[in-house]
Amino acid sequence: MVENKNASKILKPKIHDKLPEFDLLEKGISDYDSISSILVNDSFFENINAKGVSFNEVIFRNVKFINISLEQAELLDVRFENCDLSNVNLSDSSIHRAEFINCKLTGSNFTEAACKNVVFDQCSGKYTLFRFTDLKQTIFSNCQIPYAEFYQSKFSKVEFKDTDIIQSQFFNTKLKGIDFTSCSIDGISAGIEDVQGAIISYGQAVSLVGLLGVVLKEDNICRL
Repeated sequence: MVENKNASKILKPKIHDKLPEFDLLEKGISDYDSISSILVNDSFFENINAKGVSFNEVIFRNVKFINISLEQAELLDVRFENCDLSNVNLSDSSIHRAEFINCKLTGSNFTEAACKNVVFDQCSGKYTLFRFTDLKQTIFSNCQIPYAEFYQSKFSKVEFKDTDIIQSQFFNTKLKGIDFTSCSIDGISAGIEDVQGAIISYGQAVSLVGLLGVVLKEDNICRL
């Protein structure tokens, strides 16, 4: 799945090999429910607005979420596989030891969430929100998440590998030590102080010239 020198530092979800499949759709989800040790497979959830729900040791596989708000949720040892989480609201949630594998994240809202030991692998979608989000030991690998917003977020041991983040915003987010060399970063927005210490390639440097207020002009002068 994710192979990099720091992957071993990210704690994987603690999930038993065989979880019982459970019809969570029939049970329903309400405020402050506690849901644990189940597999939710091939399901379709819509029009749910529940606050403070706790998910512990849960696998969601081939699940589609439509018009779902799970604000202030607690996700511990959770894996999403081949799920559509477009426009799902997980704002102000606690997400620890979680994996999002091959998921759609268009408009997904992680604003003010606390994420630790989280893997986003082969995920896609525009306009994913990570505003005021605390990201620790989190990796984005082989993702397509252009136009994402990482406004005023806190990064600690965060990695981007082979990920498309073109036109994404990083204002007031310190990027020191973040290695973008394998990523597509054209058109990203950030302050000059934000990008200080970020690791980029020579080719990518051209994309960041605009942040300095400099206009790059091609040299067409012929010198003999």
